[in-house]
Order: sequence, then structure tokens, then C-alpha cells
Amino acid sequence: MKRSPVYWSKAKSILSKRDPVLKEIIKKYQKGFLTTKNNPFFSLCRTIVGQQISTKAADSIWSKFEKKCKKRIVPKTILKLSSRTLKSAGLSRQKVSYLKNIAKAFRNKSFSVKELKKMNDEEAINYIIKLKGLGVWSAEMFLMFNLNRPDIFPIKDIGLLRAISKNYKKSYPPSESFLDKISELHRGYRTVFTWYMWRSIDPTDVEY
Repeated sequence: MKRSPVYWSKAKSILSKRDPVLKEIIKKYQKGFLTTKNNPFFSLCRTIVGQQISTKAADSIWSKFEKKCKKRIVPKTILKLSSRTLKSAGLSRQKVSYLKNIAKAFRNKSFSVKELKKMNDEEAINYIIKLKGLGVWSAEMFLMFNLNRPDIFPIKDIGLLRAISKNYKKSYPPSESFLDKISELHRGYRTVFTWYMWRSIDPTDVEY
């Protein structure tokens, strides 16, 4: 049985008092919460597959990718499969390269999740983006969905920006000044705010 992050209930209560717009969205999706895959390698692979494409497209490619891997999303499998096989799942040549690069980093232990857990958010993001193929957005997704960090605000995420524009009746994209205001209003639990924004425009559960 999946459980909500330890901070979730407290965050909902605090944010509902701060923000009447978010309060209504929380009411609508009362039973939902961010779900976490306790599998760092899986999460990073899922993030790469989802880069710069819609959730629907990412889900379709991921399904094909899993079949190619026979549901074994581990470094050994990725390194064993040919680039041609991985590309046949709908992955670009660049994404195949990134996946193999991450698989090598996990295999030779040059990427340490244990060390990552000791870092603050900024340090962790800077550590993750040293891996080729992982930028700030990818690092933010990893912190949200794998490390369960409560205060991540992926300001470049298109879905988040669209949801803010829709729910707060602002033009798209929202102005920097408004985003700063929103960021401050939800500081401490911006992961929770982001999750509800995503949910408000797409009922499909997001998972990395």
C-alpha cells in the first residue's frame, strides 16, 4: 500500500490557510498524494525518458522501453541492450546515450545516492547535473519523487506554469514577479503546491 510523504498532511493544512485558490484544489483531490519510487536508477531513467515531451508521450515510450528491458530497469540491462534496440522504443539517440551514461555511473559507483541524501537541495541539484543528460529540471524531479524533498519548485516546468496561469487567471507564461510571489507564498512546501498544480490540469498521476 502506497503512503503519502511524512510532510504531506501538515503541508496541506498550512497551504490551505495561506492560499484560498490552492485550498479548493486540495479539496477536489483530497485523497491523492505524491507517490515515490524507492529506486534511484529507475527514477533517473524515467526522468530522462520524460524530458521535453508530454506526459502522454512519455508514458507511451516508457511502456515500450520497459518491454525492451523485460521490466528489469537496472544498469546491467541498459548496458547490455544495443542502442538500436533502445531507439526502437521511441527514444532519441541522445536519450539512449544519456541512459547508458547513467547506467555506467551506477555500475562503477561514480554516482552515490548515499552521499546525495546528505546534501541540501541546492547541493544535491549541483551534484546530479554533473551527470551528462541531467539538467536542473531532471534533478528537481529526482529530489521530489525519489528523495521526497518537500520544498522543490521546478520553475521551468511547462505543466506547472500552465497550471499557475489557469488557476490564478494570469497570462501564459506568468510574469517573474508573480512567480516570485507564488514561490514565497508556498515556501517550505512547494513540492506539494507543484503536485496539486499538475493534478489540476491533468488527473493522471505523475510518477518518476
